[in-house]
Amino acid sequence: MLTKPYGSLGFPVSAIGFGGMRFDLNCTDDANAELLCYASDKGITYFDTAPDYCKDRSEDIYGRAFAAMKSRRNQFYVSTKGMPEDYDTAEKSIQAVEKSLSRLKCDYIDFYHVWCIRRMEEYDLAMRPGGQYEGLLRCKEKGLIKHIVVSSHLRGPEIVKLIDKRQFDGILMGINILNFLYRWEGVEAAHQAGMGVVAMNPLAGGIIPTHEKQLAFLAGPGETATEAAIRFCVGCPQITVTLIGFTTREHIDTACRVADSAKPFSQDDIQRIRRHVTKNMDRLCTGCGYCMGRCPKDIPIASYMQYYNEKVLVGKTDSEMAKGLDIQKKWGILVDRKAEAKDCVQCGRCELACTQHLDIVRRLEKIATWE
Repeated sequence: MLTKPYGSLGFPVSAIGFGGMRFDLNCTDDANAELLCYASDKGITYFDTAPDYCKDRSEDIYGRAFAAMKSRRNQFYVSTKGMPEDYDTAEKSIQAVEKSLSRLKCDYIDFYHVWCIRRMEEYDLAMRPGGQYEGLLRCKEKGLIKHIVVSSHLRGPEIVKLIDKRQFDGILMGINILNFLYRWEGVEAAHQAGMGVVAMNPLAGGIIPTHEKQLAFLAGPGETATEAAIRFCVGCPQITVTLIGFTTREHIDTACRVADSAKPFSQDDIQRIRRHVTKNMDRLCTGCGYCMGRCPKDIPIASYMQYYNEKVLVGKTDSEMAKGLDIQKKWGILVDRKAEAKDCVQCGRCELACTQHLDIVRRLEKIATWE
């Protein structure tokens, strides 16, 4: 497995990381834990999870794997997270770290993220006296965590402001071959500041694998769009770890194979992608789910936005979208909805939570015309 130095800290980490958000929940926790052990055997050393991932099973799955991998604990890195709004005091922050340690079956966490900074107000909340960051510093003094890092969905200029504070060893950002034009300023700023840069959503939340035909322009000779997307992130020297949510051994094999042979994109490749990737491509829902639970009407916003991707990506007609929406309501991702798009009261809470800064209210209005 290709390794890269983690920022100015210098120690080597695998170019591919295991993301804990995409487990097949029809499988047992033991079966999913075996995937992590398999990934470790393939040379992956960076394992990232968080509370609430996979219906709050992810940290427990990781714990089962790490218990089995205990004899080689010094050979891999554990990453988890906590949101400032959930742990808004130092005491809550410390308790969250201790709970994660218990679930992960570890004595220490290598990378603990101030999680999901979408607005600078959330950063301010984490950094206030007696807040989350202060609690993390105490945990670091006790040896419970090694490095305090940050997860951010801010756009480039705002990320630069955050990076300039020099309070974190690394940063986790949504970066992929489709949106890099709009996130690259932050990536370069973090790299130049000596931070480790971890790319999440390198496959755009599954959009690239499920639209291979439409995104064929991304691929070079003899590769798929998915392989090109992995190669892009791995091949960028500014990106330390490319984080992928695996569900099968075959997915792991593909990522490792691409990483082992990855070469940087040429300038011609970049220019070709620039011609094909428009601003519209940065307006896709990645299915992170942070908007869920925000709606006073219980509209399943993430599901609606995932479906709307087909309008953005493929350019389906309104009649095609209306027909497909009916299918989704009967058999697909909208079967269990408690409310319709037309029930939106335009409060804007979902847009405040959206990591992609999507115009959700307007999209719901459009979807309502298809219902």
